[in-house]
Amino acid sequence: MGSSRICDALSDAGYSVRSIDVQRDLQVLLEALNPAPDVVFNALHGTYGEDGCIQGVLEYLGIPYSHSGVLASALAMDKPMSKSLFTSAGIPCPKHRVVTRAEFEGGKRLALPYVLKPVNEGSSMGVFIVRNEADLAGLGEEIWAFGNQMMIESYIDGRELTVSVMGGKALAVTEIQHSNSFYSYNAKYTEGLTRHLIPAPINQSAHDAAMDYAVRAHRALGCRGVSRSDLIYDDRNGEPGDLYLLEVNTQPGMTPMSLVPEQAAYAGIEFGSLIGWIVENALCDG
Repeated sequence: MGSSRICDALSDAGYSVRSIDVQRDLQVLLEALNPAPDVVFNALHGTYGEDGCIQGVLEYLGIPYSHSGVLASALAMDKPMSKSLFTSAGIPCPKHRVVTRAEFEGGKRLALPYVLKPVNEGSSMGVFIVRNEADLAGLGEEIWAFGNQMMIESYIDGRELTVSVMGGKALAVTEIQHSNSFYSYNAKYTEGLTRHLIPAPINQSAHDAAMDYAVRAHRALGCRGVSRSDLIYDDRNGEPGDLYLLEVNTQPGMTPMSLVPEQAAYAGIEFGSLIGWIVENALCDG
């Protein structure tokens, strides 16, 4: 997530910074957090780092930390639960269902094409687009790498958009263009594979709806600090088209290729100020 870049920015701003390489050993983590820092900037990603686990440890220790709290982090990582909350908030989401391996192999699916996703992962890990039965046969056991349960989501052939929310306010809408079939892990973290168009060249009403959906999703989950919402926009039948929310990332990346720093800069907030704001707004929820 760009931890060295974050440390450099905080040091340049006059903060006293120490970096902790977090492992699965809780005792080692507790020792590294002694003496307790005033604030933890959580730059972890994926399971344990953004699903409420490390947040729970810091809550127990009473140490303020960046980004969302335990509940919002857990809800955002749980795709079925977060989609339920989004729908309740009036935000359109693609049709989806959660199936076990036995149900899927027994034919409990959606109409092709569809997307297969782990129910609890980030960074587009384990995501596959299935357009036909040949695609599915070619994947084999790979689709079960993250457990014996997964989400099936209707595939929408549209333009990929993202919106950052900072302090409850949407910053901008970016369109992500890439050569891959979707914004995969490789596309996210390999320089030169994607183009970011900011502001997104889309219909104004769709732009405004994307900003609105991102803020509503941020609130529905109970996020704090900075979040990033990913959306898909289908304008194949003309403008303004149909807009759907895919998911919310409560721990958005801070690398030179990341979308939140780019949108912050577009809104007039340079990287050091963005990181400083995140630190100054760190909290414990308990």
